[in-house]
Amino acid sequence: MAAGLRKRGRAGPAARAVGLCGQWLRRAWQERRLLLLEPRYTLLVAACLCLAEVGITFWVIHRVAYTEIDWKAYMAEVEGVINGTYDYTQLRGDTGPLVYPAGFVYIFMGLYYATGQGTDIRMAQHIFAVLYLATLLLVFLIYHQTCKVPPFVFFFMCCASYRVHSIFVLRLFNDPVAMVLLFLSINLLLAQRWSWGCCCFSLAVSVKMNVLLFAPGLLFLLLTQFGLRGALPKLGICAVLQVVLGLPFLLENPVGYVSRSFDLGRQFLFCWTVNWRFLPEALFLHRAFHLALLTAHLTLLLLFALCRWHRRKYPVTAEGSLQKEGSTPAPHTQPDCFCPLHLQLHWHLLQPLPSLPVLRLVFPHIALPPVGHACTLAHTPAQVAGAGAH
Repeated sequence: MAAGLRKRGRAGPAARAVGLCGQWLRRAWQERRLLLLEPRYTLLVAACLCLAEVGITFWVIHRVAYTEIDWKAYMAEVEGVINGTYDYTQLRGDTGPLVYPAGFVYIFMGLYYATGQGTDIRMAQHIFAVLYLATLLLVFLIYHQTCKVPPFVFFFMCCASYRVHSIFVLRLFNDPVAMVLLFLSINLLLAQRWSWGCCCFSLAVSVKMNVLLFAPGLLFLLLTQFGLRGALPKLGICAVLQVVLGLPFLLENPVGYVSRSFDLGRQFLFCWTVNWRFLPEALFLHRAFHLALLTAHLTLLLLFALCRWHRRKYPVTAEGSLQKEGSTPAPHTQPDCFCPLHLQLHWHLLQPLPSLPVLRLVFPHIALPPVGHACTLAHTPAQVAGAGAH
């Protein structure tokens, strides 16, 4: 009898957890019409989509042909480092010279050994499938903390997207590696782990320079939270990590390493463009077009900084409503109104997700003014800025 009582005692908490889970699922079924519209169901929908993606990604790997674009070039570049070449100007692959920072070399060196010197493509695809699921989880965690985006949007981010599966498991690009580190950085910033967040951001930059497109947003967050003096140590973390990772190559040929891995003047071939395919090739390659895009991007950033990111007209309550002048401040009300900093999140820095209010994520006590309709599908100025950047 005592053993039976002990068994029932041990089963009690588990049974209660199962009961609560069942009750939650029954309630969700009763409100199934709201299941795809209410952000409070983000975790449930995200869990279902992640399970579905396991099957979809497995099917894609085994049923859709792999397309070789850059993988062999990555492996050739890494093999040069393994053979003892640390001069970046001497490292090349089938598609040209090595143009990625040192973090890329270390990560793909691990993939080089894990895939039998890059020859086991199926193993590489499965590794990138795990990376894809981890990326999805990190993105869903971000949206769960915003509680602003209707869950039906997530279906179009993953299951309905051919491009995202192509980029991760059919092309094996290096962009997913950089983006998963960026999404991890954002999650750490949400947890107020500023130093670790800056560290992961710098790691993402060390894989691919494109992540620097997000640097203005991070700088704004650091200045807002810590001020100039307090932000300097965090920026120092980013800089020191870049030096440490690149040290073997900097000691060999510092000018060659910096000029190759952070070449801001590098020109892309027209045959690889996606977003600007509709333009004539001569216009796409013209320097005036590049300067026009850069000017438009910097102008939009300046306009956002002055007009959207930092307003002081009204304080905002923690629930997101503007507070009238003369009324009693609600709990957690801030004297300044910080509008959301929208970073356009990308798969491969090409496919945009719905805009994300990073300020709202990092500072949960600072709410969003409803006049901007933050974090809705209709709010897309950042997508315009992202298009200008590309």
